[in-house]
Formats: sequence, structure tokens, C-alpha cells
Amino acid sequence: MSGRGPLAALNPLAKLAAPLPAMLVVVFSRDLLLPTAFIVFALLVLLIGARLSARVVAALLVGLPIAALVLGFSFGVWVDPSSVAGPAASVVLFSIGDWSFTLAAYLVGFTTGLRILAILLLSLIAGVTSTGPEFVRAMVQNLRVPYRIGYTALAALRFVPRFGHELEIIRAAHRVRGTVRGRGPIAATRRAFGTAVPLLASAIRHAERVALAMDARAFGAHPTRTERFESPWRMRDTLFIAGFVAASAIIAWATWGR
Repeated sequence: MSGRGPLAALNPLAKLAAPLPAMLVVVFSRDLLLPTAFIVFALLVLLIGARLSARVVAALLVGLPIAALVLGFSFGVWVDPSSVAGPAASVVLFSIGDWSFTLAAYLVGFTTGLRILAILLLSLIAGVTSTGPEFVRAMVQNLRVPYRIGYTALAALRFVPRFGHELEIIRAAHRVRGTVRGRGPIAATRRAFGTAVPLLASAIRHAERVALAMDARAFGAHPTRTERFESPWRMRDTLFIAGFVAASAIIAWATWGR
């Protein structure tokens, strides 16, 4: 998704900690301007600090407005029209029987959608410029998380893409044997059960191989371990957090309740 960019040089924990105050502010906001401002701010940080491909940039610029409009309708449907006051409450967009979908309800849903998108974009600052191993190394080296826990969790996460690959192999084998015939929910359920057993067997075999490999390398035999790659906390990480929090505070002060 990303060619890394300048943000990749920062400690992953710095990129994770810096947007947290902004996310907290967005969660408790109730207006349109504040989450919109943080969406623009997060987009600028991503465009400047991460080398996103042209396809990803186009998807963000086009997909975000569409997602906001769709989320506004999805959340607005569940808003009780009688609980929303103001001039927009009298503007009925459409009605189904005794139920009316008002502009006020849509604006409430639209604001909720904007908050979700703002939180998502703020989380992408760390997500698209850091990998799972980098997060684990940073937590082990900087937060003193026991390496037994960190690297065991990382090994478990790496099971997921392997399961996807194994599932494709199982499905291809079923197609070769002609065992994927039929349509409808019953056939789909039969196919699901047909892939679950061999996938579970493959997962158990892979887990045993990983456990044997870790034991052969004396994983967990010592309280600490050496690291092939260092993840130090530098002054630029502190400056990034301070600058990001300061910019977030200015945005919140300028847009809160406006």
C-alpha cells in the first residue's frame, strides 16, 4: 500500500502514540467541522509522510466522500427523528409509511460516519508505514514487553496469511476432484465443512513445526535476547509526537463546537 516514506524512519510507537489524543477528541465531538478537519489533517500527513501509490491516493480522495455519504445514510436510518431538534428536523428526505427520514437524522449519521473515518485515517498513519515485526521489536525494546509474549503473538499473526494460502490450495484440490458441485446455501455449507477439516489439520501441523523450530533455537531459554534490528527511541520521535499533539490541539481549539 505504501512505499514507506519519511514516516517509516520514525519509531512505530511514536506513530501510534501521536494520533491517540486526536482520536479521543474525535470520539467525543458532536459537530461536522472537527472530524472533517482531522480527516484533512490525517490525509496531509499521509500524503506527505508516506509514499502512497497513485491508486491508493485516488481511492482515498474518491472513496472517502462516498464512504461518508453512505455511512451518513446507514447510521441516520437508526436515528429516532423525534430525538433530533432544529430546523433540519422538519425537512423530510423520504418517507415509508409512518416513518420519515429527515435531514436532521441524516446529519447525525453523517457526523458519526465522519468520526469513524477520521479515526480510521489517524490510525493509518502508523498502519501503512510500519509492519507487524517493527511494532513487536519496538514494544520489546522500548516498552520492555517480554519477548516471549511479543514474538509468540507475531508468530500467531503470521498464521493468518498462511491459512489463506492453504485455503486456496484446498479449494483448488476440491475443484480438480469435482467436489464443488451444486449451488445454494446447502452446497455452500457442505463446501465449508469440506474445507474446515483439512484446514484445521494443516494448522495443527504448521503449529507443531513452528513450536519445534522455536524449541530448537532455545526460544525463551533466557530472560533477554539479542536483536538483529534495533528500534531505538530518538529525539525526532519525541518531536513528532509533540508537533502532532500541538497541531491536534490547534485544530480542536479552532473547530470545537463551531
